[in-house]
Amino acid sequence: MRPTDRRGAFALLLWLALLLAPALAAAAPRIGVVTMEPGGIFFERFGHNALLVQDDSAGTATSYNFGYFDMDEPDFFGNFVRGHMKYWLVALPLDDDLARYAQTGRGVGVQWLELTPEAATALAAALAENARPENAQYRYDYYTSNCSTKVRDAIDVALGGALQPQLSGRSQGNTYRSESVRLASPAPWMALGFHLGLGGFADRPLSRWDESFIPMRLRDALREVKLADGRPLVASEQVLLPHRVAPAPAEAPRLRTGAFFAGLVLAGLALWSARRAPRALAAGALLFWTVAGVAGTVMALIWLATEHVAGHGNQNLLLLSPLSLFLLPGAWAKLRGREPSQRFRWLLWAVAGSAALAGFLKFLPFVVQENVEWVLLLLPLHWALLRSFDPPR
Repeated sequence: MRPTDRRGAFALLLWLALLLAPALAAAAPRIGVVTMEPGGIFFERFGHNALLVQDDSAGTATSYNFGYFDMDEPDFFGNFVRGHMKYWLVALPLDDDLARYAQTGRGVGVQWLELTPEAATALAAALAENARPENAQYRYDYYTSNCSTKVRDAIDVALGGALQPQLSGRSQGNTYRSESVRLASPAPWMALGFHLGLGGFADRPLSRWDESFIPMRLRDALREVKLADGRPLVASEQVLLPHRVAPAPAEAPRLRTGAFFAGLVLAGLALWSARRAPRALAAGALLFWTVAGVAGTVMALIWLATEHVAGHGNQNLLLLSPLSLFLLPGAWAKLRGREPSQRFRWLLWAVAGSAALAGFLKFLPFVVQENVEWVLLLLPLHWALLRSFDPPR
């Protein structure tokens, strides 16, 4: 082909591309990130999100929701206990997805993304393919593979991997523990359960990428993301449903002062009861050691027999030891006015010693777990029970 022919062919292709570009852009769907605010029920505390594919040419708005599970699945509860949960990507009309949130007063907003027609079309096709029944199931993890991280990862792929570098180098100091306790704090039992049950895994500072396991954090992070040409990724935002319930707490509650004084009160009450009401002390110790032993056994099983990685290596095992269950016969003997066996005293020292070890670990910078509140609450009580049941001679 002569040079003049090549130039003519190139000009023709360029003219055709310019001619077809508006049609291709018009045919491309709009992609949005839909964020649902936290609700009032405990399983709604962390919020939710989904990817929205709006096809104006077909008149459809499809919500791709990664938050579905099937309780009729064989051994569902066994998998839940073992930490081997399976969730599903489900495609459904946006109005159907929003119906429950409208009924419960949870706010919903959408962030429309500035994607190229090619990227938007590819993302829509990938979501449709992954929502097919044979592809929809995925291995769920509370922190690393949930409804929000799946949305985040899909956007990263659509951007050719440009999202993760912008979010990985920055941290606001949040951790899995602080975020979990913060969002669960309107239900105190839930917040305390997270705080007690999470190990050191939950205490490393998170990058903006990692903390996007929270849908609202992902929404905030997307507002700061830039495209290669400097334009913002989020082209516009729209409120789909107003938020009519209490907003999520802005920060986790501060518990250390309360735990410190509560620990002193419990220790003082134990020492006073040892002199004035020994049977009442025995009854209280019976209750405490039962709770401690059961809690410690559960934490040990989470570590040794499940895939709940966030609960592995939990130092609170030193404060709520399974050995506490073996102290119950001695407490029962005291309640009946009898002297416990020598073995009871050895176990009492072992349980108190493990609690002291938990306190000592707080001085080691390379052993990280944010459980100071539990040390302040429980270590004085262990010391007081040791002094009460085995006073110095």
